[in-house]
Amino acid sequence: MSTRAIAYLKQKKIPFDVVKYDHQEKGAEFAAKAVGFSLEATIKTLVVDLGQDCHVLALTPGHRQLDLKKLARSCGVKRAAMADTPTAERLTGYLVGGISPFGTRQRLSAVMEKSLLDCDRVLINAGQRGTMLEMAPADIVSTLKAQVAEIV
Repeated sequence: MSTRAIAYLKQKKIPFDVVKYDHQEKGAEFAAKAVGFSLEATIKTLVVDLGQDCHVLALTPGHRQLDLKKLARSCGVKRAAMADTPTAERLTGYLVGGISPFGTRQRLSAVMEKSLLDCDRVLINAGQRGTMLEMAPADIVSTLKAQVAEIV
């Protein structure tokens, strides 16, 4: 089973392991528990509206809340708001609960929470509910050319 995210990473020759689980509810907490991975190293991919038809992906640890003020500051805008479900799904081409930052339908810039770089390996969505990717956080940053900032 391949997703656009998996195909994207293979094409770029980025190493990862596919981790599957029985998806019963959306959220990093359920995913981490289902595969026995630490919630601190399980990444939530959130679609955020920066206004003026500009969106960004915020990558945060599963156990922390995104701080929209900090994210807005790091993106140089006045305010940020969570994108609604239809917008997030239209921009990424993925269903909420399965949004991956890789291979999104529209090219979106990404901001990763700095503390995630302290993890050796992280889990991040593979673009389908019940499928995660285990990989090095530095590979996520380099692949996405993500900005690293304190956003939680």
